[in-house]
Amino acid sequence: MKLDKRNLVFLLLFAVAWDGMNSKAGLKYVAVTDHGSPVRGEDRSLHLARRYSIYSPYRKTVFYLSIFSSPSPPPNSLMPAQPDLPQAAPELLDSMLTRKFGPEVHNYFSGSPLNRLSFLRHDRAFLAAALTHPSTAFVAVDDLAPAARDASNLAYVSHADLSAVIGENPFVKTEEETIAAYNSTVRSPLILFLGLNDTRHEGFEYKAYKGVPYFAVDITPKGSNEEAAKGVIETLKAKNMIFLQGRSAMTLNAADAAIFAQARALLDWNARNPFCSGCGQPTLSVSAGTKRVCPTTDLAPGAAARGPCATRVGVSNLSFPRTDPTVIMAVISHDGSKVLLGRQKRWPADWFSTLAGFCEPAESVEEAVRREVWEESGVKVGRVVVHSSQPWPYPANLMIGAIGQAVKGGEEINLEHDPELEQARWFDLETVRVALKTGTSGLDDAPGEGRKEGDLRLPGKTAIANQLLQAVCVGGFLGGETKI
Repeated sequence: MKLDKRNLVFLLLFAVAWDGMNSKAGLKYVAVTDHGSPVRGEDRSLHLARRYSIYSPYRKTVFYLSIFSSPSPPPNSLMPAQPDLPQAAPELLDSMLTRKFGPEVHNYFSGSPLNRLSFLRHDRAFLAAALTHPSTAFVAVDDLAPAARDASNLAYVSHADLSAVIGENPFVKTEEETIAAYNSTVRSPLILFLGLNDTRHEGFEYKAYKGVPYFAVDITPKGSNEEAAKGVIETLKAKNMIFLQGRSAMTLNAADAAIFAQARALLDWNARNPFCSGCGQPTLSVSAGTKRVCPTTDLAPGAAARGPCATRVGVSNLSFPRTDPTVIMAVISHDGSKVLLGRQKRWPADWFSTLAGFCEPAESVEEAVRREVWEESGVKVGRVVVHSSQPWPYPANLMIGAIGQAVKGGEEINLEHDPELEQARWFDLETVRVALKTGTSGLDDAPGEGRKEGDLRLPGKTAIANQLLQAVCVGGFLGGETKI
């Protein structure tokens, strides 16, 4: 239902009536979808569209009406299926910042339901108890591919399912004891503490913290754990679990995608950093998978003495996971009528996206946007506004989405600076609007059957590029009606 004036009046009257029916409950906040149905508690995690103050004749007081965007099928039913995006928590909606700047944008791979409790990663009593608790959920990962029930849902397994790989509880030892017992010939299982789902209070409790603990365990067959890992993998497959390879994990539901993103980024970082960048010796994972240390000794038979290492003195960025900031931007023409898109040679025909690139040292986000756009396309950008961000676990990027505007006279395209792009083009907004309705998909997915041959193709909604294009072409950037 379109929110025109007539329908809005209907919704306001409906809300007042709904308020009257609920007056005994003391309801002071009414939420409805844009279809007019009431929204309660947990269902308010939808994107806020409008918020109104209404006088209630039943209580002779002012209450609030919030109209939420309700889920609807894609305009073209033949579009490839794409997972839903994370939804805003209720406390993010009733906010002066939301009323001023519009609803917070939530991108795929964000919105984890877990409280990371990072300050407890050194608490061995907490970790040891959480690891073996009956309620604990485990994400089993084989060569960065997570176990799943199907393409949309991770398979959360129990400690018993992975006990052959986990072995004795590694968290009963202190970090100092673990480092002192280091033996480079013994492959300890890589176990990551992901966090606590503290919206579920049943089961585990430690001090002031209650909820369901989540861990990720690397069950990749290699080293001294190879046979045990193979056995675990076969057992899980016998229970009809599958392992989502490569980017196929981008079909997961929003919550599972966020949990997997955290697990994948940490597992990949551990796998890529088996040796110390300070002295070249093998390193050991500690702090529940979030830190690597260079042990002072190696108990392996015949191991050479380990010399001094700078990473053992003070805090070092060589020992902690890295996150690489990346800018990705929707650039509009100076008059706001067109948007700049580019394509690489390896992409499917007619497939374009927004420009992107890595931030460089001592460079602001705004400067990175201007530099990358000029280097890749020759277009000169003036004003830049940050829109939203997206964690991207391939391998460990933070995509910082921005919207930029070309300066007057700076819209000429020149691909001779940096040959990264095969093509860069200005597209009128209506062309992009049509593509957002009928032509979005993943790089490896076929476009929808309703798309006409030769029409523009764009990234699906799991990509922040899609969100940026929605903001500038469909409207609503910063929560208001914009010129574009």
